[in-house]
Amino acid sequence: MQNTNDLHNKLNEMYKSMSKGQKLLTNYITDNYDKAAFLTAAKLGEVVGVSESTVVRFAMFLGYKGYPEFQRALEETVRNKLNSVQRMEVTYGRIQKNNVLSSVLASDAEKIHETMETINEEVFEQAVDLILSARKIYIIGIRSCAPLAQFLSFYLNLMFENVILLNTTSSSEIFEQMIHMNSQDLIIGISFPRYSMRTLKALEFANNRSAKVITITDSVHSPMNLYSSCNLIALSDMASICDSLVAPLSVINALIVALTMRKQDEVADTLETLEQIWDEYQIYESDEIDHIDDSLKMRYGNLGDDDE
Repeated sequence: MQNTNDLHNKLNEMYKSMSKGQKLLTNYITDNYDKAAFLTAAKLGEVVGVSESTVVRFAMFLGYKGYPEFQRALEETVRNKLNSVQRMEVTYGRIQKNNVLSSVLASDAEKIHETMETINEEVFEQAVDLILSARKIYIIGIRSCAPLAQFLSFYLNLMFENVILLNTTSSSEIFEQMIHMNSQDLIIGISFPRYSMRTLKALEFANNRSAKVITITDSVHSPMNLYSSCNLIALSDMASICDSLVAPLSVINALIVALTMRKQDEVADTLETLEQIWDEYQIYESDEIDHIDDSLKMRYGNLGDDDE
């Protein structure tokens, strides 16, 4: 993938040799990078006033294999800079109001497919091995990534004794919870644009303590990867008022399944014990209908007695 500085340099250096249509595209992209990065080739051409083929040729003129590769390079320049208002504006520009459901589902499916094609399976297996060999497993995810961290923590707690979901209300509290971390431990950091500084600082702290670091993030260029040699890349769509983290959740599901298969006997024993506990303490009301029937009997008495 081309880096962001390379894209900016090419736009500047090649401007004089561009056609009129290419200059129009460059001018629009330079002035509206936050919107242009998330437009299809056809939509970008429509906005600028050139044909879709002109947009595709423009991307190839800049040295990219096609428009998708050019678009990914452009996304890198804005991925961590969009504020909430800009995200909402971009979303409205990409999705028709009468086609929201299918557009969002199609976008999520595309992110999962792209993640399947790009994720490194050797790195995935390395992550599984690191988790299995860790003394303690720390997990951190902040704001929109918090549900992912909680989901992963819930299932890892069924497999391992020392899983710590970091309380992330403040940076000082994070460090206090990590004070006993050492080289035998592992931290899993989950962060997507706009990247969390608290998560980054936690990974830096872990790295300084010689702990192993696994990241679940969106790009090889993510700052989360500064302190990690095991990076699980799952594509996300952050150009929205609601962050789309479907692909990262799928990667986390795959991690849980892989770990379960490696610890099958232990997990089976744990689940069997949990089933007994759930039954004993009535965690799940499997006989809810019977409870309703009993309450009706208590309220109305035995109807048969009235007939006697």
